[in-house]
Amino acid sequence: MFSITVRDHMMVAHSFRGEVFGPAQRLHGATFVVDATFRRPELDDDNIVVDIGLATTELGKVIGEFIYRNLDDEEQFHQVNTSTEYLAKVIADRLAEAIHAGTLGEGARGIREVVVTLHESHIAWAGYERSV
Repeated sequence: MFSITVRDHMMVAHSFRGEVFGPAQRLHGATFVVDATFRRPELDDDNIVVDIGLATTELGKVIGEFIYRNLDDEEQFHQVNTSTEYLAKVIADRLAEAIHAGTLGEGARGIREVVVTLHESHIAWAGYERSV
């Protein structure tokens, strides 16, 4: 399986509901390094997985909707615990939609998997993998 990974970052605010979250139940900020990995079994006609520039731009667009926002105030996250794992799934799903829409180029339609990893710090991260 061939792969490429592009990276960006985002800063958000949010809070959680539930005793399991302890002090994170209060509003707090989070800065995530976001990695998006695209995988496919065969390279396209140009011998690439996907155009790195297009992948970087699309990742930036997807996470741009969240940057400097209080996710608690966003309708799409109403009554949702926006955990790191959950946000990784949201981003992966939107990247898969972009692949299907052709936003990453026609050659990108051969991508079979998207993996999104959100790094909370140098010692903790979470991710989500999905088929395209």
